[in-house]
Amino acid sequence: MADDESYCAAPGTDTAAAVRALGLGPDAAAEGPFAACVLCQEPTEYPESHKGATLCPVCAWQEAERQACSG
Repeated sequence: MADDESYCAAPGTDTAAAVRALGLGPDAAAEGPFAACVLCQEPTEYPESHKGATLCPVCAWQEAERQACSG
C-alpha cells in the first residue's frame, strides 16, 4: 500500500505548475471567449455559454484534493 502522506499534496505545493506540466487546462489553439473560473476568475476550458459553475483546471484540481483529503 502506498504511503498515506503521498496521497495529499504537501503544503506549499505549486499546483498550478503541476497542472501546466501535465498539459491540462485551456487549449491555447482553441478560439475563445472562455468562461471565467468562479473562484479565481482565470479562463476555463469551457465556453462562456457553458451552464453551471465553471472551475479552471487549477481550482478543479485543488477542489478534488480537498474532497479526497477531507476524511
